[in-house]
Amino acid sequence: MTDAIRITQLSKQFDRLKALDEVSFDIPRGSFFGLLGPNGAGKSTLINIMAGLSRASSGHISVLGYDVLSNWRKARFNLGVVPQELVYDPFFTVREMLYLQSGYFGFSKENHAWVEELMESFSLADKADTNMQKLSGGMKRRVLIAQALVHKPEVVVLDEPTAGVDVELRRALWQFTRDLHAKGHTILLTTHYLEEAQALCKRIAILNQGKLVALDDTKDLLNHHPYRVLCLKLPDHKLPNLPDALQAKVLERNASHISLQLHREQDNIIEVLAALQQAGIAFTDLHTKEPDLEDVFLNLTANTQTRAIGHTV
Repeated sequence: MTDAIRITQLSKQFDRLKALDEVSFDIPRGSFFGLLGPNGAGKSTLINIMAGLSRASSGHISVLGYDVLSNWRKARFNLGVVPQELVYDPFFTVREMLYLQSGYFGFSKENHAWVEELMESFSLADKADTNMQKLSGGMKRRVLIAQALVHKPEVVVLDEPTAGVDVELRRALWQFTRDLHAKGHTILLTTHYLEEAQALCKRIAILNQGKLVALDDTKDLLNHHPYRVLCLKLPDHKLPNLPDALQAKVLERNASHISLQLHREQDNIIEVLAALQQAGIAFTDLHTKEPDLEDVFLNLTANTQTRAIGHTV
């Protein structure tokens, strides 16, 4: 089966800045895929190249087998992009905006029923004849998502779709996204809300300073993380003095609890507890915390060195 998106040795140079550095990975058809990275990692640059808004310095991107340069019409017809910025034309109503976008892809009045359905799905029906400029930020975000779907693309890119929206809209967006995925659409998501990526995405790529530093199934990515956290609850609310050997492992310490980051292979929990007891540090409760996606993300992007994990390229 053809991959939904294939990225091959993709590089992008802006003067002396290399925004993307020979990035290669595939997004399987029908997958829910997360593209993560800190600000400036190259995520938006990659999406702009994919959408035809920017040209790569070298390398290729294809959408459902269609190269975004040599076969750009078919590539863009199969791609719907929800941009991070609230970009809209202030001279049109919601309905006019969506009809116009539909026309760009060659659809005429027979597609208007789908546009009306989209407005209903995003609770935009009562705003259909409202000028875009008069909508709230959340409503504009809904219109942009509907706009990306008017031509029924198989591949949908969501670039920070929940940035700046309220909790109610965020939940509605994720439910609609899940429904899209259930209908067979491939979803590519970028987000700074890592708990959302962990809950939604089955496979994840992480960029850091233009390089691909991780590519793996979400579960495997979490399992490969080398650390876990030991949390201790203290009884007397006095800030304890830890043994020197444990000082470097402290994540958090106050009068009520201590959190220690322990390496899965190098640190033996029994030996750590014995060292605490020998130092006269008592505790009333303890538990271990397995890593979440935020822990993995911070571990991979904490410095400029590319670290290998899972099926890293």
